[in-house]
Amino acid sequence: MTLRAFRRIAIIAFGSLALTHCAQNPVTGDKDFVLMSAQQEIQMGAQAHQAVLKEYAALANPALQAYVNEVGQRLAQQSHRPSLPWHFTVVDSPDVNAFALPGGYVYITRGLMAYLNSEAELAGVVGHEIGHVTARHGVRQQSASTAVGLGAVLGSILVPGMGNQAGASLLQTLAQAWTAGYGREHELESDRLGAEYLAKSGYPPQAMIDVIGALKNQELFAAEQARRDGRQPRTYHGTFDTHPSNDARLKQVVGAANQFTVANPREGRSDYLQKMAGVVFGDSPDQGLIRNNMLLHEKLGLAIQFPSSWRVQNRPDRVMAMSPQGDALVELQQGPKNNKPLDTLQKGIQLDAGARYDSGKLSGYPAAFAAGAQQGKPVVVAAVVFNGTQYLIAGMAKDKPAYERERSTLRAAINSFRAITPAERQAARPYVLKLVTAQPGMTMANLARQSPLGADAESQLRLLNALYPSGEPKPGQRLKIVQ
Repeated sequence: MTLRAFRRIAIIAFGSLALTHCAQNPVTGDKDFVLMSAQQEIQMGAQAHQAVLKEYAALANPALQAYVNEVGQRLAQQSHRPSLPWHFTVVDSPDVNAFALPGGYVYITRGLMAYLNSEAELAGVVGHEIGHVTARHGVRQQSASTAVGLGAVLGSILVPGMGNQAGASLLQTLAQAWTAGYGREHELESDRLGAEYLAKSGYPPQAMIDVIGALKNQELFAAEQARRDGRQPRTYHGTFDTHPSNDARLKQVVGAANQFTVANPREGRSDYLQKMAGVVFGDSPDQGLIRNNMLLHEKLGLAIQFPSSWRVQNRPDRVMAMSPQGDALVELQQGPKNNKPLDTLQKGIQLDAGARYDSGKLSGYPAAFAAGAQQGKPVVVAAVVFNGTQYLIAGMAKDKPAYERERSTLRAAINSFRAITPAERQAARPYVLKLVTAQPGMTMANLARQSPLGADAESQLRLLNALYPSGEPKPGQRLKIVQ
């Protein structure tokens, strides 16, 4: 959970948008139905970029940022739109994802980068996202949606400063779609373009398929974890999300780039691994660390114990734990910066009639409590003042039977909120990637026994090193481990 509240990526550029004629697609040369010029696309991307960085902070690693930008700029100069002001950013998120916004803004998470093993694979991911921009997939998607809701857009244009909820809703929908991926045809087109840009930049186009295979393995592992935990898996939006790595059409579109291949294409495995040494793996200390279902947030100075058997998700705006049955949850997020917790609950929490409110202490800190229901779902919530900021801790159940079953568990989680101890501050150190050289007889099982990753350590280490599901390292091979 970050210091600032999570904000959805909402693009507000439509206020200056003017209707334009059909434009020529930079890739195909065909006419596209789009409602903005290239300059308007760039302006929209610049505004969207600021919103992205409020949701996902840029990774504080100048050397890695410069490296990714260098690779991205090399690819972009071989693209169909080399004159765009391209920007490449590594975002500080453990999620496995990459996405692009109109105007030349490309993002890749450090979580995705952990599972790559060469510069060529990095180029494959970045080249694919560049393909979305050069083919104007985001702009074409926006234009088609805008045409359906043209009245709302015209309203925002003709009445400056007037709030338009319909237009805002449309913009939010489009922004989420841009970061969540496109349809199969657009993804295949980006595969083709990315492979072409790889080959023209001196990388093997086969890296596009290699990275899809690596990330497909990560997706399979995540799906298995999700089934075990009774939840929905969260996966990378891109190429492999729409087709398997042995897809005939994928191999066909990537193979078309062989005509551009240079002699001795660059793999860049050693350089890439060296750049990844020391990068955080998993939760960032800025967001707090989850250890044995306890949130340890050294920077905020707090700790809270979530139920041991529940699935904890540490998101930028909140930390949430879900019961194994999926019918109860407890959630922590930041509230106002004042010392009026009762006022916060009475005015800021929408509960059904008959809710009860009270003031008191929580772990010795001023607090207020409420119990009632929200649209018939039982709710208990606390607001506690800690270090000048309120924290809201809420428990909710799907229905009364679930609440009766989990009542004590929800209240125990709320009551566990407290200041972090000196010993816990020591435990709140992030995991980082480290490089080792495989020795004769070294196995992934041996490395897993020395890993802090717990029961999934062996699978995770295999995934990190392209050895999933059962590969073993060769003597002399450089490996990523987690410490």
